[in-house]
Amino acid sequence: MRYPLIVFDWDGTLMDSAAAITVSIQEAARDLGLPVPAREAASHVIGLGLHDSLQSAVPSLPPARYAEFVTAYRLHFRAREDSMDLFPGVRELLERLRAGGWRLAVATGKSRRGLDRALEATGLGPYFAASRCADETNPKPHPAMLLELMEEIEVLREQVLMIGDTSHDLEMARSAGVDAVAVAYGAHPGEALRALAPRAVVASVGELQAWIAANS
Repeated sequence: MRYPLIVFDWDGTLMDSAAAITVSIQEAARDLGLPVPAREAASHVIGLGLHDSLQSAVPSLPPARYAEFVTAYRLHFRAREDSMDLFPGVRELLERLRAGGWRLAVATGKSRRGLDRALEATGLGPYFAASRCADETNPKPHPAMLLELMEEIEVLREQVLMIGDTSHDLEMARSAGVDAVAVAYGAHPGEALRALAPRAVVASVGELQAWIAANS
């Protein structure tokens, strides 16, 4: 087994939530009377830590109003949460990987509260041996999430595969010395992902499953 540990991003990789996050960022900016970021700008920050996300998506927002923005964002996101679902094939993929002996983990820009809520709603909590969230350590693209997961599960960097839908995931993997596969059905376009030279860029969960079966 080449990659005994496979680490997944959550939003835009396992959960079809990137559009909801993007709209919630735009609505929160509108609520606060700020310039509303374009869809591309709002979706680009998915996966980053809070501070970096706000600096990029709503640069006119003063730090003193960060908490106000987060409250507005969470209201909009929670209103859409029940309508979000896993991408087709994700549950089956995770079941096959777990049955095949892979260890699975999550590295996400979500808060711990947000991830725990998502794991409970989907029933996927038992599938993952460990997880790291943006409010627990240095957020993406810093390598801390992957380094901490490797230490906890006791694997070497060459035994880890990171799977994500954003350049932030790929940059984190590169900084940690970990191989990565990008999925082009999430937040960032395929050309931006290919520019970071992951081992592969796949267009669907089915393609991801086939790549893992052939290469890990």
